[in-house]
Amino acid sequence: MAAESASAAIHSERASWLPMVGLFFAQVLMSFNVAALPVSLGGMVEDFGSAPTVVSSTIVVYGLSVAALVMVGAKLGQRIGWLRIFRFVVATFAVSALMMIFAPSVSWAIAGQAVAGASAAIIVPALVALIAENYHGDQQATAIGSLGSARAISGVSAFFLGGALGSLVGWRPVFGIVLVLAVIVFAFSFTLRSDHGAAGIDIDLVAAVLIGAAVVLLTLGFNNLNGWGVFFADPAAPFDLLGLSPAPVLIVLGIVLGQAFFVWTRQRMRAGKAPLVDLSVLGSSRERAAVYAMFIVVALEAALNFTVPLYIQIVQGRSPFDTALAMMPFNLTVFVTATLVVRFYKHYSSRTIGIFSFTLTTGALVWLAYVVNNNWETLPTIAGLIVFGIGQGALVTLVFNVLVTAAPTRLAGDVGSIRGTTQNLASAVGTAVVGALLVTILSFTVGQSVMSSLDLPESLVVQVDLDKVDFVGNDRLHEVLERTDATPEQVDAAVRINEDARLRTLKLGLLILAGISATAILPAGRLPNYRPGEIPDPSPEP
Repeated sequence: MAAESASAAIHSERASWLPMVGLFFAQVLMSFNVAALPVSLGGMVEDFGSAPTVVSSTIVVYGLSVAALVMVGAKLGQRIGWLRIFRFVVATFAVSALMMIFAPSVSWAIAGQAVAGASAAIIVPALVALIAENYHGDQQATAIGSLGSARAISGVSAFFLGGALGSLVGWRPVFGIVLVLAVIVFAFSFTLRSDHGAAGIDIDLVAAVLIGAAVVLLTLGFNNLNGWGVFFADPAAPFDLLGLSPAPVLIVLGIVLGQAFFVWTRQRMRAGKAPLVDLSVLGSSRERAAVYAMFIVVALEAALNFTVPLYIQIVQGRSPFDTALAMMPFNLTVFVTATLVVRFYKHYSSRTIGIFSFTLTTGALVWLAYVVNNNWETLPTIAGLIVFGIGQGALVTLVFNVLVTAAPTRLAGDVGSIRGTTQNLASAVGTAVVGALLVTILSFTVGQSVMSSLDLPESLVVQVDLDKVDFVGNDRLHEVLERTDATPEQVDAAVRINEDARLRTLKLGLLILAGISATAILPAGRLPNYRPGEIPDPSPEP
């Protein structure tokens, strides 16, 4: 009884917020790096002379690395000590920024993001674990909520600073900011409470291989649906199975290995052995609904952050700063909402907020599909982005709080690894799927329009390879058509078809994203019905 009183007295003392500044900037570090990649897309395409889909592999590789390694990272943190390993991976994140700054080719940029992803795989669970060690009660709830705000403010700053720097001096200085952030986080890490880890903790290598391979196969499969073929193998596919594309095969294998991971982990827990991740954090349909909601939230955000820069920079040929301005209403609204939504927790349940927020995102995407045009600065488009940002901002904070506060403090690292795997796999899959989806729709739309056009004779059509349709600007299309015998009138007709096909593709893509958002409305009704400020008892349940 005396021990409990002493513990309560310790937890009642207000801790300094200085350590949280470092953890806040650690989240900013990761989120800024991710948000800076889409803004830098146009600059890297021009600098390296690579296709947009190749350059976008930097985004996919980062998310893939985090999602594949985050569960192992959580166990390494428990074994080595969270603070010690946290400092080490912040330093390696700084190395990845240097690789981006001095990258001589797109391969170096991809490798740099692989290093950043591997580092983030440990930072992600470390944030939750270090918050649990350094803060308690209301302070802990506030600290957890601040991570959602950090992700949002990173999006605002990355699009604004990245857009300005990209337009004025190029994309490389953007990652100089990442380097500075890493140095700041490393300096603030010395204010955190020290820990020594537990060398006796076992790391389930079988489970690590199963989940890592599952994530890699799923991401590679989704990312190459367009390049290798959705069903039948394209010439670019590395191999085929009786004519079948390897992309869907990899997806199926990834699902099977993911199922094997859960079966293996459950057997290990029943045998009383330490699992790679404690599945009790997903013990009920409420927690599983929260994970599904988080996956949809992050996937939608990744899809939008890929689609808008692709359309503005590659298609319209505008600057990164123009992209920043176009995305500012969305990112600023996400930041404000993520910060203020906690005030509504006292009056509305998490279920009510979740259902309302997903309804907002769905309605906003449908609205954008109908009003969007080649000018992103129109009032209807801005209004749609703001409404979408309100829904996203509320969900970013809500689902994270639901997961963290639903589990005992002793499972903070496991919750962090689940969060990291979900968020980064969703980001990679969201980017990859929307890329493949848009190109597939564009190919169909262009092919249909060309075949039905009276201005483009078949003799001209056969001179252009319609099997490799991708998003190109009007200037690039002019260059391609100059190598044919097209007349000026036929060139103008082809440009009109291209502009119409791109816009129709964008509209259909937004409608499909609205459908994906709608699938999360009913699951949001199963979120735990409690206020996130109520931190549960950290002691194991009897």
